[in-house]
Amino acid sequence: MAEPKLTAAEEWKRGWTMVMAAFIGFSFFSMMTAATGVFMQPLTNEFGWNRTQTTSGISIAGIITAVLSPFFGILIDRWGTRRLALPGLAAMALLTAAFALSTGSFALWTGMWLLYGFISLSIKSTVWSTTVAAGFDKARGMALGVMLCGTAFSQMITPPLANWLIENFGWRLAFVWLGLGWGAIALAVCIPFLHDLHLRDARLRSGNPTERPQLSGLTVAQAWRDRGLWQIGIATFLMMLLTIGLMIHQFEIMREAGVSRTNAAWLVSLFGLGGIVGKLVTGVLIDRFSPNWIGGLTLGSSALAFLLLMSEFATPTLIVIAMAVNGYASGTKLQITGYMTTRFAGLKNFGKIFGMMAAVIAGSTSLGPLLAARIRDVTGEYTLFLILGVVGSLISAVLIITLPKRPAFGDEPLEPEEAEALAGRAAPAGV
Repeated sequence: MAEPKLTAAEEWKRGWTMVMAAFIGFSFFSMMTAATGVFMQPLTNEFGWNRTQTTSGISIAGIITAVLSPFFGILIDRWGTRRLALPGLAAMALLTAAFALSTGSFALWTGMWLLYGFISLSIKSTVWSTTVAAGFDKARGMALGVMLCGTAFSQMITPPLANWLIENFGWRLAFVWLGLGWGAIALAVCIPFLHDLHLRDARLRSGNPTERPQLSGLTVAQAWRDRGLWQIGIATFLMMLLTIGLMIHQFEIMREAGVSRTNAAWLVSLFGLGGIVGKLVTGVLIDRFSPNWIGGLTLGSSALAFLLLMSEFATPTLIVIAMAVNGYASGTKLQITGYMTTRFAGLKNFGKIFGMMAAVIAGSTSLGPLLAARIRDVTGEYTLFLILGVVGSLISAVLIITLPKRPAFGDEPLEPEEAEALAGRAAPAGV
């Protein structure tokens, strides 16, 4: 007999502490990406590196996660998220602090980022999205939005915090404080509150400590053939390629437009604030209206931000508008990917399938900063990259808006229009 469905309010009452823990954990994972732009100049001054070298770490880590994410998704489905996330948080805190030991050897720098990429698998978006998506149904869009606000919170807090630490304690101690301080907070919250609610509920009902819930959804082979998932994957690749490239370089883009380091750091934090607003607003809208249109229009709005950051338009007022718009739109990209993947893939093999999406995300994340850096190193400016951002944002929007109808899975409620259509097909003629 099927278990009765919880209301959205009941889901939040049961799972808000888990969402809070995932929020904090994901914010710590996002910290190094958000801080990279602030560390560019100090590393260049210390070691004489160019921008391709200083941003190479994110790309190196992205390659590792792109290759290993699908395999790591198998571990998530088999072991659950808690057994992976807690040791991962501890290891990442220590490794982040260890970046203070950099000597100028590019081989050492590369080796630390390779290790970073491997450890980050245990605390990346797949881990937090899986536990939240499986723990919520009626309020899934909003729950994912709140959890993913962790990365926007990190983008808001990290640049001014890292800049303050660098100016007052030097870049080496900045790595130590960010790693051990933020990592300790994440562990303190996740140890008591991070649980796989769907696994816990199934075990409480059965009395079997190894019981697993019966979930429905696509097999991995079916997912490979699904047109909707391919469109989601391509749109995600384009958006992550461009928006992560912009996020890493936005600090320097603004400095080249005449903004001071301090003001640029605070403007980058506006990007994070916009991301929080975007995730929460999108979470409300996507649970109530057409996810295709909400997702597509939100991603498409990124085109305006890329356009306003071009040197021809980059006045102080328009830079502020661009950062707010880009934060709002970019803050939703993982949320839209995770939500749409649950709709088209179901939950049965969500860890494996979203692991493949995570590989797409990691691959584009690794290429985006290098693409922007290479364009800047070759042309002496970021204009071409910003033009690509406008075009890519519009293509991503079209791909999400034109998604086909999702399949219906047995453990998920139908949308109102789907239920009405099904009732109409089942009714006798003339009724």
